[in-house]
Amino acid sequence: MTPEAKVKKKVKMYLDKAGAYQFSPQSGIYGRSGIPDIVGCYKGGFFGIECKAGDNKATALQLSELAKIRNTGGVALLVNETNVDEVMLQFLGVSQGLII
Repeated sequence: MTPEAKVKKKVKMYLDKAGAYQFSPQSGIYGRSGIPDIVGCYKGGFFGIECKAGDNKATALQLSELAKIRNTGGVALLVNETNVDEVMLQFLGVSQGLII
């Protein structure tokens, strides 16, 4: 499993445990470029989460899509293996007891 796949798995585990609706959009020729790795709904609000690992940075297109989500009232997050626990706990508004 790649480092980025590990980040995605951890994010999905947080979301599942919190009861959020989430899925990973199709990429490639049938998908739309730049869409966050994980999108969904939590407590009535739309979110998009882009997952990165190591020194990988979001592309300009990914940052643009995250900005569109924020500008329309959604939550757009960029997480990596060093901040995933902190960001997900803050986003989900839960205590340390949810740490995976």
